[in-house]
Amino acid sequence: MPLSARVHRTPSVLSTRVRRTLAAATAAVVLVGGLLAAAPATAALPLPTRMAALGDSITQASMTCSLLLVCPSNSWSTGSNSTVASHATRLRAQGTSLTAYNDAVPGAVAADLPGQARWAVAQRAQYVTIEIGANDACADDVAGMTTTASFAGSVQTTLATLSAGAAQPQIFVASIPNLKRLWELNKSSLSARIAWAAFGFCDSMLAKPTSTAAADVQRRDAVQQRVNEYNDALAAACAATARCLFDGYAVANYAFAKADISTKDYFHPSVAGQRTLAALTWAVSPYRP
Repeated sequence: MPLSARVHRTPSVLSTRVRRTLAAATAAVVLVGGLLAAAPATAALPLPTRMAALGDSITQASMTCSLLLVCPSNSWSTGSNSTVASHATRLRAQGTSLTAYNDAVPGAVAADLPGQARWAVAQRAQYVTIEIGANDACADDVAGMTTTASFAGSVQTTLATLSAGAAQPQIFVASIPNLKRLWELNKSSLSARIAWAAFGFCDSMLAKPTSTAAADVQRRDAVQQRVNEYNDALAAACAATARCLFDGYAVANYAFAKADISTKDYFHPSVAGQRTLAALTWAVSPYRP
């Protein structure tokens, strides 16, 4: 699925292609619900004047505008759409004059993340959000998924690259959404099954969506188990890195609803999903008031 060519080092960044369209994900529109209200306050940090978002098509808000184009204005991290209330929007509301770069690339896997980190370092980003991993699990089959060791190595390299930069950024790492939940949510929808077949992405989870054969049940479980391992790797890498905050599995544990998912592909977040992802992650971000 071709996308517009990527423009390097600009606040609005497009991608070159979608390899394995990634997982929609996200969130929690229970903004004032118990989970968000219960989040402890953090010590005040100096507000950043530059931020960068690393990741894949979730962070580029694919499938929230036209069918195949990214729509970074709707991004949970750097977007300008007031309906979404992104991290960037919330930071500006606190009074900072913020330049936000969206370096995420649709189809990106963890191995692509160190390159994105180098862009963020060159942009002198003081706050960096990371969302990655769904494409590593969304392969043609289980055998094609990124190994947990390789995923962990790429994440560690990324965090080390950011930490070595002159800006010494505050880093926020979001967990990967539950891909099996995405399948469960729309497996009974004919429209979703047609879209999944047409796009041909994430066959490791979405192939034969209505099958209850033992092999298909085991396949889906294996994909979700790998996602769980990736999330543990994200948590461990962030814990070992100064100025890095993991979301505490907030995204991974969120049981998103149908309204959170785009009806263009039944897999990426909708605008509402981007809004709930922004709310959920901001509730555990280092800059929340």
